[in-house]
Amino acid sequence: MIRAISYLGGILIEHLRWIQGVLLLFFHTLYWFFVGPFLGKASRRQNIFQQMVFVGLNSIVIVFFVDLFTGIVLGMQSAYLLQKMGAELYISSLVSISLCRELSPVLTALVVAGRAGSSIAAELGTMKVTEQIEALETMAIHPVRFLVVPRFFALLVMVPALTILGDLSGIFGGFLVGTGSLDISSDLYMQVTFNYLELKDIYTGLLKAIVFGVIIALVSCYEGLNAKGGAEGVGRATTRSVVISFILIIVADCIVTSIFYFFDR
Repeated sequence: MIRAISYLGGILIEHLRWIQGVLLLFFHTLYWFFVGPFLGKASRRQNIFQQMVFVGLNSIVIVFFVDLFTGIVLGMQSAYLLQKMGAELYISSLVSISLCRELSPVLTALVVAGRAGSSIAAELGTMKVTEQIEALETMAIHPVRFLVVPRFFALLVMVPALTILGDLSGIFGGFLVGTGSLDISSDLYMQVTFNYLELKDIYTGLLKAIVFGVIIALVSCYEGLNAKGGAEGVGRATTRSVVISFILIIVADCIVTSIFYFFDR
């Protein structure tokens, strides 16, 4: 019994330390973020844009196809039920609202966490175990400003941008099903889509995307900066960053959805 309590207490303390470390990293990142990530040498600004290209432009293809096929599948699954009720016309609004409010932000965040988040954790973890971060500190270069803020800024901007791309590609996927399989005219399909799709549906998804971007940035950078144990430790940090990001994205999605649900009632 004592061993079990001691084991559970150790796990609890470990998780509390992890939460404390992430919160401290968040506050330090906010400080350097508002002090001015674009101030200083041109190399710093170039670093930020390089991270934006890495996170955003290099993820466009996979985000496009993931959301496109999700829209197609959602359209076909909706058609199976709505055709029985003679309401197949409303597939367009169901697909668009589901994608903008829920599916596109979550799927985009999961893709970015798996692709960019894991790479960030591996890169920073390699710098940590090879003592490159300590070398930056000896040169009076703050690791958070030099390494974390550019990645934080890139994810904060590019995850919502990719979410918008996901919204459009997913709606296009539903459009292909509606016009190709259900013989709905393209004009009527788009008219029904935008009659029921409201701005708050889009804003809800974008707010979620911002939250997800912050989560991916903090978790990936924290795990990378705290990697230890050589190549094996870098692998563990990379795996932890992806798994934890996935879990926190789903939890945050539930919380934000609950907030909007109760405010919309």
